[in-house]
Amino acid sequence: MELIFEYIFTIPFAAFAFAIITLKSSIKFVPQNRAWIIERFGKYQSTKEAGLNFIIPFIDQISADRSLKEQAFDVPSQAAITKDNISLTVDGVLYFRVLDPYKATYGVEDYVFAVTQLAQTTMRSEIGKIDLDKTFEERDMLNSKIVTSINEAAESWGVAVLRYEIKDITPPHSIMNSMESQMKAERERRAKILESEGEKQAAINIAEGEKQARVLAAEAEKQEQVLAAEGEAKAIVSVADAQAQALKVVGDAAATDEGQKAIQLDLASKAIAAKHAIAKESSVVLLPDSATDAGSIVAQATTIINALNHGKG
Repeated sequence: MELIFEYIFTIPFAAFAFAIITLKSSIKFVPQNRAWIIERFGKYQSTKEAGLNFIIPFIDQISADRSLKEQAFDVPSQAAITKDNISLTVDGVLYFRVLDPYKATYGVEDYVFAVTQLAQTTMRSEIGKIDLDKTFEERDMLNSKIVTSINEAAESWGVAVLRYEIKDITPPHSIMNSMESQMKAERERRAKILESEGEKQAAINIAEGEKQARVLAAEAEKQEQVLAAEGEAKAIVSVADAQAQALKVVGDAAATDEGQKAIQLDLASKAIAAKHAIAKESSVVLLPDSATDAGSIVAQATTIINALNHGKG
């Protein structure tokens, strides 16, 4: 044991141990998405990024450890006055990222505090440019303007604001009650408009239905009249054809000897019937003569028929 203690306190062992400690102190592993600011004798020396890095032990010091990840911080609630002099309580969330570790370390004392305060100031300024109604309608535009304004000022701090989101906008209770009444009136107005539009459309549909019904009825009546007229025309044509056919049959029969005799008999019968009718209706007594007796009448009719037959021949 004494030999071991003597060896430990020898100069070679002490030098070896010092070399091991020095080597271990000079090797540094920087994590991913982080950056270390190295100072030498209190002065900025370099920025070490992720991976294996070497420094001079006891001379170089790690003065700052900066995260390069996107960070989110709550912006505390604050009062802001709109263009139409309405006081609001507004809060939000700020998303930013360190782009230059050197500027974030030496350009500002506390970049998180600085960016948060700048976000509050910019938010008050932007809200003061618009009316109360616009703060609810144009929230995206308001967020975009706040981000643009912050980035212009935060460039020298090595910080880039990625986005800003307004979480809540709270107006005074009196304004909220007024807005609720306005919204209720607007909903009632829209309901009445929709109801009137529905009644209007229903009336239009009924009128269109009645119009189409009348058109269809008129078309049906017209078609019925056309069909009736066509039926009457066909009936007239059929009667005329039948009469023509009958006359043709009579004419053909009259051209024969038997037909002539039949005609003479028919004419004599009709002449006798006519004289009987006249005798019944008149108090005058008609005496037969050569011009009025049945034989003369039949003879005259026969002469006319023969003349017609000779003319045809």
